[in-house]
Amino acid sequence: MDKITSAIQLEGKTLSIEINPNDPLSWKLTMLLEAAFNQGSSSIEDIAAKYGYSREYFYQVLQKFKELGSEGLRNKNPGPKKNYKRTEEATKQILRQRFLDPQANCGVIAQKLKQTGYNVSQRSVERTINEYGLQKKGFIGKILIKMYSK
Repeated sequence: MDKITSAIQLEGKTLSIEINPNDPLSWKLTMLLEAAFNQGSSSIEDIAAKYGYSREYFYQVLQKFKELGSEGLRNKNPGPKKNYKRTEEATKQILRQRFLDPQANCGVIAQKLKQTGYNVSQRSVERTINEYGLQKKGFIGKILIKMYSK
């Protein structure tokens, strides 16, 4: 059975609903409903393939729906859920180092933190400093450094 790439039109006696394949929640729910009301004419594998999923994924969706209801059908954001390198304590130390030595660049701050046991990269230090608006101001900052270093 071919995968559907355009909207599905569900038609009843008094109501017609269009299901968009770009809406994952309604798309998965429609697949589950089609499987539930299937009168044996199609296998679960065929129904899942019609919606672009495997039989295994169909059962994962079904299990999530049984456990969490419609919330279980939502797509979850991939990737880490929190900063595991830039912990709250590491962030505090980055900011502390920045205030103790405003002229130190991010590489120096990262090196100081590594010496004290915080495993953060130079890029993590740059991100933290930028998030808190503590970055040097480009060319004007360089001029001020030259003025005060004489």
